Amino acid sequence: MAATKISRRFAALYRAEAGLTIPEWRGLTHLDHSGPASVCDITARVHLDKGIVSRAATRLEQGGIVSISDHETDRRAVVLYLTDKSRALMQRLRRIADASQAQLLQDLQDDASLLQQALKRIIKEPSA
Repeated sequence: MAATKISRRFAALYRAEAGLTIPEWRGLTHLDHSGPASVCDITARVHLDKGIVSRAATRLEQGGIVSISDHETDRRAVVLYLTDKSRALMQRLRRIADASQAQLLQDLQDDASLLQQALKRIIKEPSA
């Protein structure tokens, strides 16, 4: 529930700043961190349905935020790339995310450190 609430908080900020949906900003964030990726790679990483990610990729391509090309070895797949436009956008979104995270940690006060430690342990655990 907490992850959903925080995700919605980011979604509202990103929608206001750039008109992005949750699948769009999650995909962009993955590309920003990992570099070019297929829709399948993004789907696995951001835990969204392939159709949702594909539709988000199409909208982002239409807006000039990503470019799409054929996969080198898999004729059924495409690879998404950030564009110059999206790199500038991601810089703005990172600033927004950093400010939002700082505000969240400030709101948590003394509990922030404990929460960060617990989340780090959860993330390090092997997936089930």
